[in-house]
Amino acid sequence: MPKHHENRVMPYSAQQIYDLVADVARYPEFLPWNSAARIRSRVEQPDGSILMLADLVISFKVFREKFGSRVVLHPEDHHIETEYLDGPFKYMHSHWRMTDRPDGGCDVDFHVDFEFKNAILQGVIGVVFNEAMHRIVRAFEKRAEELYGAKG
Repeated sequence: MPKHHENRVMPYSAQQIYDLVADVARYPEFLPWNSAARIRSRVEQPDGSILMLADLVISFKVFREKFGSRVVLHPEDHHIETEYLDGPFKYMHSHWRMTDRPDGGCDVDFHVDFEFKNAILQGVIGVVFNEAMHRIVRAFEKRAEELYGAKG
């Protein structure tokens, strides 16, 4: 059951990083192993949150798997929650929280917890899991720099 948690201080606003992470349709442009993304639906909820159903295709070595997620966007407090719907996982939960810092920039809190149904895939991912999560977080950082410019 791989879990990964990271806290980062980034030189961008919470809104900028929130917008980047919330733009799931663009993930294939910059995220490693993400070869396709499709938004099934996007509905604003009475509480101001946005419920999005999305499909991602993950390609890793000989594996190519599509999975569906329920993504809840909380624009007011820069918080994103993701829960697995269908595909190769037994379960998957993740969250992102972005908080502006008084001195500029923002704190980014990222957490993911998942398990694959396929023991072979779980074993392959288990070997490289921490490095894979670091690469994904670095991909978001690099994308922020491309979109918003180098700061720091």
